[in-house]
Amino acid sequence: MQRLILATRNAHKVIELRAILGAAGLAVDLVGADAYPDIPDVPETGVTFAENALLKAHALARATGHLAVADDSGLCVDVLGGAPGIFSARWAGKHGDDRANLDLLLAQLADIPDGHRGAHFACAAALALPDGTERVTEGRLRGTLRHAPSGDGGFGYDPILQPEGDTRTCAELTAEEKNAISHRGRAFRALAPAVRELLGG
Repeated sequence: MQRLILATRNAHKVIELRAILGAAGLAVDLVGADAYPDIPDVPETGVTFAENALLKAHALARATGHLAVADDSGLCVDVLGGAPGIFSARWAGKHGDDRANLDLLLAQLADIPDGHRGAHFACAAALALPDGTERVTEGRLRGTLRHAPSGDGGFGYDPILQPEGDTRTCAELTAEEKNAISHRGRAFRALAPAVRELLGG
């Protein structure tokens, strides 16, 4: 089985991607960046989700000699002009503090009525080979933002985004339900044919 490196140390993302790519029919040995502890994290210096995803995928592919995939994703709020966007994971200042990010965003939106709480999750999924070959796909999940968190599943802003057509937040969906509609699921399902092609079937 060929190895595919996922450029993240976020265990939630590794589990999610294994499920998404497995459901897409890809039989690969998917490991996170934790399998290579000596490789430093890549600064996300891009100004778009796609640029950041490509930076991470290329760095890991060069460092490991394997095909690498990466994503950059975030929450884009209509009344904030698309923010927090690429700054979603560090909106409150410290990278990866989900609760602080959530609390700050809810405080910023406290006076915004339901009719103006539109938002979407966006994801750019990228793959790279050591020779510089690259592909990028994107996915979105549109919804509205709740006034308070609800649900114990998922991570990040999942407890406050209610997908269009549903009465639950992303954190109240099962993993299978979420992967079927999520921005990350859509982006990586679109990327799966390129992964299959570049791995030789």
